[in-house]
Amino acid sequence: MKSPGYWSLVPGPRSAGQQSAHRSALGSGRAAPRTVAGGFIVTSARWHFLLEEGEPPCYVFPLCPSERVPTPLLYESHCHTPLCKHATGQPADYAAVAAQRGLKGIIVTCHAPLPDGLGLDHRMAPEEFDAYVNLVARARAEFADRVDVRLGLESDYFPGVEAWTERLHARVPLHHVLGSVHMQVPHYKSRYYNGDDFAYQQTYFTHLAASAETGLFDTLAHPDLVKNEAPHAWSFPRIQPHIERALDRIAATGVALELNTSGLQKALPEMNPGPRMLALVRERGIPVVLGSDAHRPSRVAADFGPALRLLADLGFTHVSYFLERRRHNLPVAEALASLREPGNPTPARP
Repeated sequence: MKSPGYWSLVPGPRSAGQQSAHRSALGSGRAAPRTVAGGFIVTSARWHFLLEEGEPPCYVFPLCPSERVPTPLLYESHCHTPLCKHATGQPADYAAVAAQRGLKGIIVTCHAPLPDGLGLDHRMAPEEFDAYVNLVARARAEFADRVDVRLGLESDYFPGVEAWTERLHARVPLHHVLGSVHMQVPHYKSRYYNGDDFAYQQTYFTHLAASAETGLFDTLAHPDLVKNEAPHAWSFPRIQPHIERALDRIAATGVALELNTSGLQKALPEMNPGPRMLALVRERGIPVVLGSDAHRPSRVAADFGPALRLLADLGFTHVSYFLERRRHNLPVAEALASLREPGNPTPARP
């Protein structure tokens, strides 16, 4: 018999005579039977005497709050596979860490292929797409009933390849499609960078908004990534009007933005987007999806606790995730309470 998480189960008497005696001792009828989490029927008022068909009864004692195992609620919505050539670990390895950290599931979102050999050094090739789909499917089968493993993609917005990207997305059912402007890659930089860092930042945010307007993507990934391309040239007050115009366009589409925790590991060590841009996102009611951008299993759900606390501090009440390309919302407080800190079975600190 499994514990539903908020109860401690202790085996009860096994013989019919012992069971009858214990029923009498517990005071039959002092409390009406009721159902608790997990489908257990409580048949006593004080001892929580438990009966289950085909199995000896158990006594059920409420656990102390510090011992409770929270119900998984949240998904890791951004993680990769070795097919992108700069990640390690198989999807099953990421799923195993997700289970340890109290996640309900993961959505694998490896870097999607591009046409004409673009970016082959940092993404799967078009002919590897079927292998990617099978890789995720195997992890889903292996972790069935433990971690909900879903197929997604991180697809680049690169003007001129929209039709090709649309056809790619239609090949298989996807659960979450991230749209990214990767301004640091050679094919993008050679086309749009002219030596003026501030102009490049403006181009980035113009393209970020344009990517939302294509309708190709559910969520825009790491939406201020450009600040790490030339940290010395990043001035939030100077770029803010351009960010606000981009956010106004994005808000009109209903597309979500990612709060990407890997930004803490980058040249400007703050999440993507940083708190000032995130406050502008909040003002416009744009939904936010959490992602760690994990390129190794140990990074799954990294810094989700601080990210959720940041959202709460800025006035966000809900955080989102996508399944079958439909957005689902969770209260921030419940999402935070559902997490387990690495190596610790208890909930994350509110």
